[in-house]
Amino acid sequence: MKKTTRELALELLLKIEKQGSYSHLLINETLKKYPLKREDKALLTELVYGTLQRTITLDYFLDPFLKKKPEDWVQMLLRLSVYQLEFLDKIPEHAVLHEAGEIAKRKGHAGITNFVNGVLRNLLREGVKNPDEIQDPVKKLAVRGSLPDFLARRWIDQFGAAQAEEIAAAFLIPPHQTVRVNETETTRKALLSELQKEGIEAEPSPEIAEAIRIKHGSVADTAAFRNGKCSIQDESSMLVAYALELTDDLHVLDACAAPGGKTTHIAERMHGTGTVTALDIHRHKTKLIEQAASRLSLLNIRAHELDARKAGEEFDAASFDRVLVDAPCSGFGVLRRKPDIKYTKREEDILRLSKIQLDILDEVSQLVKENGILVYSTCTIDQEENRGVVTAFLEKHPEFEQLSVTVPETLRHLKTGDDLQVLPTDFGSDGFYVSSFKRRP
Repeated sequence: MKKTTRELALELLLKIEKQGSYSHLLINETLKKYPLKREDKALLTELVYGTLQRTITLDYFLDPFLKKKPEDWVQMLLRLSVYQLEFLDKIPEHAVLHEAGEIAKRKGHAGITNFVNGVLRNLLREGVKNPDEIQDPVKKLAVRGSLPDFLARRWIDQFGAAQAEEIAAAFLIPPHQTVRVNETETTRKALLSELQKEGIEAEPSPEIAEAIRIKHGSVADTAAFRNGKCSIQDESSMLVAYALELTDDLHVLDACAAPGGKTTHIAERMHGTGTVTALDIHRHKTKLIEQAASRLSLLNIRAHELDARKAGEEFDAASFDRVLVDAPCSGFGVLRRKPDIKYTKREEDILRLSKIQLDILDEVSQLVKENGILVYSTCTIDQEENRGVVTAFLEKHPEFEQLSVTVPETLRHLKTGDDLQVLPTDFGSDGFYVSSFKRRP
């Protein structure tokens, strides 16, 4: 029997929860595997991401109607149904209840079907609890923003209650896709025209000169993408190439490079000149870098399978003009795209990752030439991983001074000091952090 869109969504949500599968990869695989109509593809994506994004909120809504915790798949079916009832205006209530009952009938038995129907009917009749009535500010933010308590507490401590609320709300908004123009192959104007002919609705980014925002359509399916005229990359992550202050013929090290978005951007901004040495600890990830370089016809990239914490064993001291450490991090800046992160990461991971970040900076700093630039970036908004690591690095390395990060003129207003912390509330991009240092002569 053909699976319905909601059945597929339920399967994906259970795989994400039980097997630790990545939501974005699973959705992409499923969309390729099943010949869904365009509207069903959109619904599947909405149901999976929306239910994931709001899991904690949905459980808060459901809790008064559950005398005991049901089986995992039943709990997930209830979440999926309540998400539609509370957050999707265009789906009629009777359609949600009917589909939930049919799925319960196929996967379970009459008792489960009656239970699911009873919970949902009671919830519709009595209404859900209002999170605004929660007195504890941490718990209120956790429920409203669907955050683990530790994350709600950290954001309130670091940003204040009002801004933490705005950040949490921004992470619940579906992300827009952006692409970076490969300016060694085409121009933004020409690419916009080409994408339009391929049925892609797009517009120039007002923030980044080489970026395009996609309003509708799949860029990955276009000839322009296959032929290396663009790469899919968030606007905020394009900022590291600006911070590196690139010119032609430099020797650049990208110490944590996979899958190669920033590596290829660096190579493009040097117009294919110089060298970009890209490291990753896993061979299958260095292959992704090589594939990206090949697709974009960038011949100045060399990928190496190497732990950046051992880079000093492989390369001579002071051998690079520029070094980028786009460090492994908690990922708390990309919760729009990867909402499962907030349920799998723990507070102790932040301390562990901060140590790794500092270890990498310690190791690769010796590879920077005099007057060379070292850039540190993360896709998190947590200050312990960002300014905390920067402070620790500068204390250990007096041979470096902090530079004022170079950013596009359009984003200079976001800087509050020498570094740059991009929040999802700033211009609709991912949360991102950039700091840069110069090696003293």
